[in-house]
Amino acid sequence: MKSLTYILRIAAVFFAIFFLTRFLGKDNNDDKASPLKFEITYDASLSATPLTGRVFLCFGENDEREPRLQVGRYGVQFFGIDVENLQPGEKVVIDATTLGYPARNLTEVPAGKYWLQAVFNKYTRFDRADGHTLWMHNDQWEGQNWRRSPGNLISPVLEMEVDPAEKNVVRLHITDEIPPAEIPEDTRWVKRFKIQSKLLSEFWGQPIYLGATVLLPKGYEENPNLNYPTVYHQGHFSLRPPLGFSEDPENDFFKAWTSDDFPRFIAVTLQHPTPYFDDSYAVNSANNGPYGDAIHQELIPEIEKRFRTIQKGYARLLTGGSTGGWESFALQVFYPDFYGGTWSFAPDPLDFRNVEGFNIYEDTNAFYREQGKYTTPIVNTREPETGAVKLTSEQRNLMELVNGTKGRSGEQLDIWSAVFGPVGEDGYFKPLFDKETGAIDQEVAQYWLENYDLRHYLEQNWETLGPKLQGKLHVFCGDMDNFFLNVGVYHMETFLESTTQPYYDGSFTYGARGGHSWRPFDNAELLRRMAAHLEKNAPYNDDLQGLRN
Repeated sequence: MKSLTYILRIAAVFFAIFFLTRFLGKDNNDDKASPLKFEITYDASLSATPLTGRVFLCFGENDEREPRLQVGRYGVQFFGIDVENLQPGEKVVIDATTLGYPARNLTEVPAGKYWLQAVFNKYTRFDRADGHTLWMHNDQWEGQNWRRSPGNLISPVLEMEVDPAEKNVVRLHITDEIPPAEIPEDTRWVKRFKIQSKLLSEFWGQPIYLGATVLLPKGYEENPNLNYPTVYHQGHFSLRPPLGFSEDPENDFFKAWTSDDFPRFIAVTLQHPTPYFDDSYAVNSANNGPYGDAIHQELIPEIEKRFRTIQKGYARLLTGGSTGGWESFALQVFYPDFYGGTWSFAPDPLDFRNVEGFNIYEDTNAFYREQGKYTTPIVNTREPETGAVKLTSEQRNLMELVNGTKGRSGEQLDIWSAVFGPVGEDGYFKPLFDKETGAIDQEVAQYWLENYDLRHYLEQNWETLGPKLQGKLHVFCGDMDNFFLNVGVYHMETFLESTTQPYYDGSFTYGARGGHSWRPFDNAELLRRMAAHLEKNAPYNDDLQGLRN
């Protein structure tokens, strides 16, 4: 009898546990998971075939701009989810399991009034020459930006009160397509052209394009026998004129450029977006393909065929800031005879001992650093004036992950892995670190070191590169750069100042408390300094008549 009583008691306990787990526990989990969900569909009129890509739901905070245009590093809440072979009318569900930014989870989104919009970022199949098949967004000459890429699909904006704690199903139907990009018309001063790259198209298995925006000097049409030195102004994708040129007569740079005593240059910005980013970093890489070759064997020869440039290395000069700062420095280093000097501003990491806050060689995690018995978050972005933290590394990478998985975010950390890193087994780049945990892959870090750490590259090759780079390297950076880029500049300066046979004979200039946008002088003064450099270094009796007239 005691055994039976014991058995009944045990059964009662198990029944109670089952009841609490099955019923009460379910309700509690549902509360935590949020009963709210969104269902997104696209109209059959937008595509006759199923679509692959990434679907976004954007929570605009006002009606001043469409919600998709309010998404950004410090922008509004948005969620993203990958889809494959999605049929018209088939539902895409955004709920508490969907990753978001800045709030990771729908339950963390404050209740309130929002302007909602869905966006379908369409992916293209790339059958790459290396044998890998990738699905990525194919740039439509917008600069790899899903928010405004022509051909991407968008829903009408829905204004409503949103409460994640309230059970509801919100439906958004995508009915519109973003129109083609508008290309500015050519003027007397500014010309544009675009070509299909044979080298890049073969690598990607899809048509890939390169372009140039060319600013002509005063007197170019009136002096058909004169040739001019060229300034290549590197940077993010843009169809705007080089060097901030504007045809507004009251613009200070316009006044300088068109004055009688200003040095005459042809200035050029290059367009070379990739499926990973708005800019290729202008070098050959395993993931992006032969962009360095394409630019120097296809695009620049086309520029020099169409416009009267001095086709000699000393007369091709480089400048740029941030991404363009790294590119201008790297191109001078990798193509030392092709260019005659660089003036690089706030360049992306010239040395990988600080990559927006973390040391890829010594740190084991890109998000947190162990300091004795303390674990501290790594800062990604700071305010120059106060040093206040704006974003941690974990937050910055969450934003990129919501923008796109497999490195398809079109954002900064992902393009560095695409340019500097090896190809992974799945054909996408092998990441330097895990986007979820921050754990750094030291084998990938070694690959970065051996191929794209510019300070390391110069150290290893100074005997042959030094004579070709003497007097050509000029770097400018604020010493409170928002992204800690000044640290890589310090490391580069330390090495270059140690050089002998020859001494590098360039310059480093720092701005006290200067942030990422710090500049010691404007573009007009930059060109005057470049002109003085040309006058000093041009071969004897070479033709600089165009520069002077």
